[in-house]
Amino acid sequence: MIGNSAGRAFIGSFTSAGGHGITAAAVDRDTGALTVLGSTDAVPDPSFLAVAPGGTALYAVGESAPGVAAAFALDGEVPALLGPVRAVDGDAPTHLALAANHLVTANYTSGGVTALPVLADGSLGAAASVLQHRGSGPDTGRQETPHAHQVLADPSGNWVVSVDLGTDSVRVCALDPATGALRLHGETALRPGTGPRHLAFHPSGTLAYVLGELEPTLTVCRWDAVTGRLDVLGETPVLPEHEAADDAARTYPSEVVVAHDGRFVWTANRGHDSISVLTLDESGEQAALVATVGCGGHWPRDLTLDPSGQWLYAANERSGNVSWFAVDAETGVPRHAGSVEVPAASCVVLV
Repeated sequence: MIGNSAGRAFIGSFTSAGGHGITAAAVDRDTGALTVLGSTDAVPDPSFLAVAPGGTALYAVGESAPGVAAAFALDGEVPALLGPVRAVDGDAPTHLALAANHLVTANYTSGGVTALPVLADGSLGAAASVLQHRGSGPDTGRQETPHAHQVLADPSGNWVVSVDLGTDSVRVCALDPATGALRLHGETALRPGTGPRHLAFHPSGTLAYVLGELEPTLTVCRWDAVTGRLDVLGETPVLPEHEAADDAARTYPSEVVVAHDGRFVWTANRGHDSISVLTLDESGEQAALVATVGCGGHWPRDLTLDPSGQWLYAANERSGNVSWFAVDAETGVPRHAGSVEVPAASCVVLV
């Protein structure tokens, strides 16, 4: 078991592209620096990771076909498999989250969401249910079928939301903690062709910000945890207009992060190879782009804010490194402070 004060990071990477799998690193809380400790390739292409509350276990998807998920114990320097690797009954899972005593995965290629029970020792049971998405979008190259890209529990813990790039929508699901049954509760349509990829909640728990991958936009939504309803309020570009329109260097935003105090939003932008900084007004309903800075590498696939809010980490897939940035407390603008080599890096989680 690893406590929150120990300063550890776990980095997922694509083994099919030369990555080492899951890399463990020590975190210097004073400087933000990462020092690699070791790695495990027990799961193929562990593109996204999640840590259990209290740092008791680590969970990974294997973005393969058929897709898998696995639990890891964190007693040693490097994560060790905890129980068997489990099939998710779907293809190419790209994201996962813990909710209602289950691990839930978003299966990109097959376009659905899977729930697997988390057992008493932290290991995973066999898949309990799969909720298949339906629909398509106007981009025939990317939206021919559903593509679930992210899944997460809402701040109340009462709902599971899944973001689907293929159907330009966010689904709200109920998850039965006893049986693992997933039930579709509602679906919110976003502007066609935006290709929503990831969502992040405001710390108030009453707003959500959805990042488009196919168009560099941030959609602000109101969230009602009582009714499980998500309503669109408006859109904000995450790049300057003249740069967003440059077809020669098309941008594919990947991740959205909200400041712990709700004052800023950051997005990672692949192609543009940048981190965008947006400010939020006091209500959180109005976002404004104020700056973009280099991501410290090429093709930033993930962004993570450390628990203190002082350090921002970018996993740069194609340059094979993880960069860290000091966040200016007044402006929210990150300043590059260092990087470490991690081939085919796909995500970073901190404990």
